Amino acid sequence: MSQKKFRLKGWSKYVVLTAALVIAIAPVYWMLSISLKTEVDQFAVPPRWIAFAPTLAHYYDAFFARSFGRYLVTSLTVATLSTICAVTLGTLAAYGLARFKLRAGLDRRLSMWILSTRMFPPIVTAVPLFLMMRDLRLLNTITALVIVYTALNLPFVVWMMRGFFRELPKELEEAAMVDGDSRLGALRRVILPLVTPGLAATAVFCLIVSWNEFLLGLVLTQTDASMTLPVGIAGRVTQYEIKWGVMSAAGVVAMIPILVFAMAVQKYLVRGLSLGAVKG
Repeated sequence: MSQKKFRLKGWSKYVVLTAALVIAIAPVYWMLSISLKTEVDQFAVPPRWIAFAPTLAHYYDAFFARSFGRYLVTSLTVATLSTICAVTLGTLAAYGLARFKLRAGLDRRLSMWILSTRMFPPIVTAVPLFLMMRDLRLLNTITALVIVYTALNLPFVVWMMRGFFRELPKELEEAAMVDGDSRLGALRRVILPLVTPGLAATAVFCLIVSWNEFLLGLVLTQTDASMTLPVGIAGRVTQYEIKWGVMSAAGVVAMIPILVFAMAVQKYLVRGLSLGAVKG
């Protein structure tokens, strides 16, 4: 009986994991299938899950007949530049907050104030940011999106990297400075290689936020030259029709850069997420 219970318990785990996997993958498969179906197959009843004639017409319509290719390039540019700027500035700020003590506990207060900016709903800052970018004449530009997304990701980077730096002993850079290295050189040659997993995990989250952000991109851009992919996809929903196939094709392509980047840093990602979780 005990062996039967053990086997039943083992099989139940596989059943639960399989169900969770199906629930997670089903929307992705449905989007992929819609991108490959003709309009007749898209609205067939009962739904044609597998038995349908695939077509690439929606991909051609999205990236050759329409401006989705330009939207994709804009999203790649904005997400990459904003991630680099946020990680660079946030890492330097986090190192300063982790290593230098300010009077009256100001370093701890600054850390909390920086994190508190992420607690505001994005809609609260949409109108002020629009007015600021209008006065600076940066509306409908990639520069405006890079600045806003960098500011959006900066508190998260500071808070994450501060925790990683605090887990490393100060003696590491002190030993490097005794050997003649500068503070910045010790950070670059000694500390940053040790927190590479944390940098990778932080960069992945920043890239996902910048890549998926919709509200601020909608408020700050109205032209094809500056519009990001999420805003461009939503623009295919009009009062006359909804281009399900074109939107699904663009959605499938939009997943690829994030998947490629996540797979490239996968060996650092899990370690970076757990680094600093347990303090010995």
